[in-house]
Amino acid sequence: MLRRTFLGGLAGGTLSARLLATPKTNFVFILADDFGWRDLACYGNSYFSTPNIDRLASQGVRFTNAYAACPVCSPTRASIVTGKYPVRTGVTDWIPGRPSYARGPIITPRTAMELRLSETTIAEKLKPAGYRSASVGKWHLGGEGFYPTDQGFDVNIGGNHTGSPPRSPKPYFGPFELPNLKAGPGEFLTEKLTQAAAGFIAQNSANPFLLYLPHYAVHIPLGARDADVARHKEKAQGRYNPVYAAMVESLDEGVGQVLTAIDRTGMADRTMVMFFADNGGLRYEGKSARSVTDNAPLRAGKGHLYEGGIREPLIVRYPGVPRPGSTVDTPVSSVDFFPTMCDAAGVAPGDVDGVSLLPLLRGGTLKPRPLFWHYPHYSNQGGEPGSAIREGDWKLIEFHKDGRRELFNLREDLSEKLNLIEKEPAVARRLAAKLDEWRRKSGAVMPQKNPNADPAWPGWGLTGEEKPTPPVR
Repeated sequence: MLRRTFLGGLAGGTLSARLLATPKTNFVFILADDFGWRDLACYGNSYFSTPNIDRLASQGVRFTNAYAACPVCSPTRASIVTGKYPVRTGVTDWIPGRPSYARGPIITPRTAMELRLSETTIAEKLKPAGYRSASVGKWHLGGEGFYPTDQGFDVNIGGNHTGSPPRSPKPYFGPFELPNLKAGPGEFLTEKLTQAAAGFIAQNSANPFLLYLPHYAVHIPLGARDADVARHKEKAQGRYNPVYAAMVESLDEGVGQVLTAIDRTGMADRTMVMFFADNGGLRYEGKSARSVTDNAPLRAGKGHLYEGGIREPLIVRYPGVPRPGSTVDTPVSSVDFFPTMCDAAGVAPGDVDGVSLLPLLRGGTLKPRPLFWHYPHYSNQGGEPGSAIREGDWKLIEFHKDGRRELFNLREDLSEKLNLIEKEPAVARRLAAKLDEWRRKSGAVMPQKNPNADPAWPGWGLTGEEKPTPPVR
């Protein structure tokens, strides 16, 4: 009776008072690196074994049109922790980025070397509400002075300025040393991060928490246990990369261990778990022995504004979802995670570009809106500097080198094979106008014409690995 009277008295009270009376939602955000849209069994992959992530999908909601805000890592990571498009944070390429071609047609802008301390991260936003937070894994948003603990996180395990797994005689295996994480000979990085994440969950069962778990896997150089690689070699029969398959499997095992850690605390009924990837799988457009996965039916992969570079697997398990195992086709972006967590925590998100996904998780809808990309850089994978917009089924890409535009209807042409720019001029003009307006309002920095451009430069009009290696910084 006393509890009922107390809660009843809060019905008209302040938000902070209501939050004190209601257990807060915990957040576990698991981020894979360079992970393809079709690299999970629950997304149609018949080769890889991912029972734990598939189970997560059966208990939550699987998104079929989820996007990274950039086709490379650092900008997407900035969008996740700030809720802003990369163009607004200044982190528009992987840090430190790729230089322009000395004789190429345009001079591309430099990306910011770190996420500004003036940006409000999700850890900083949740801290006043009593949340304890940890970043466990790859950071890649700045060096010393810009680490997770400088950006509001209480704990940083394994995160520094680098974007690749630590150097060691065998990739992903010790000995190596990262911030607050040492690995002895033969110790596996993915397992070490999983153990640290599970430990953080166990240690914070008495208070609300945010666990940001950005794995280094499955970024190159590839590395997995010899026995697992041998097993996959036997069954692969040349259809896929056995080392990559073993890495996907180990990543899935790690997700299973994190879910078990949540269950052991008894907090599964008030913990939101999200699984996402920072950009598409590593696959070059055209033939390449260096491609490690197949994003088909999506075109291209990491470093490209085509679907293979930006469409990602997204699974969210949220307590009380009305239809566990359901799918959502509404297009969403990595800028949406920040406001989603704020909404679930009862915290105002502030100045963000994304929207809360809770209506979709509860079986509702979102107001239609366009999604945007601005990647004014050449990528290591052969991608061209460009911007893009998706609105409804339509997607427009504008390439900065020569202003060329490509228009696709994704419902009818998921593989982006048919450029409708001449057939649908009215649609192209409408989307181009919205893209121009968004870039203007966002303060997008555009490439400039290169006064030293050479018309005979061998990279003109070429794609993928045919591009010459740029000069070293």
